[in-house]
Amino acid sequence: MAENKMGPGAYVIGGLSFIPLLGVVFGIISIIWGLASKSLGGKWLALIGLCGILFTCLIYGLIFYNGFMVRGGVYDELRAEMAQEFLMSSLDVIESYKSRNGHYPESLEVLAETLPADSMQRLSLTDPTLVGGAQMLLYYERVGESEYRLLARGPDGEPFTQDDITLPGPFRGYGLTN
Repeated sequence: MAENKMGPGAYVIGGLSFIPLLGVVFGIISIIWGLASKSLGGKWLALIGLCGILFTCLIYGLIFYNGFMVRGGVYDELRAEMAQEFLMSSLDVIESYKSRNGHYPESLEVLAETLPADSMQRLSLTDPTLVGGAQMLLYYERVGESEYRLLARGPDGEPFTQDDITLPGPFRGYGLTN
């Protein structure tokens, strides 16, 4: 006759499944061990392992949701810092385009077409301040032949509002106007 109890070690493994990310491995072990067992305790062990995996999914889902879909908090500050870096690297790409072609690009779409598909420079043209899954390029407007405006729109997605992110200092030497 099959033993009706699982040993305490099995439940320790099941409990370890609640450790975010690493616990998924323990959760899988608990589920397999529990389902392979004929006892009622084995079914409980499988349930504990499943709950641990679901806990990990919940934790990482909340982190993703708060990081990419919700405005406010520390993530806005990080997106603003990233926007500053993207603006700086975009300046280099725009100036490089001008040195190759003798003029500034008509739009960032035109500029992006000249970049290799797997280029990190292509990523630096996107606006990291937008939330909710929106993927837009930084705001770029060519003004005449020798100047342009470049900024990150900020969380509202509209250029020339109070939440815009711009580069600090005078960048007229780069052809940039504010």
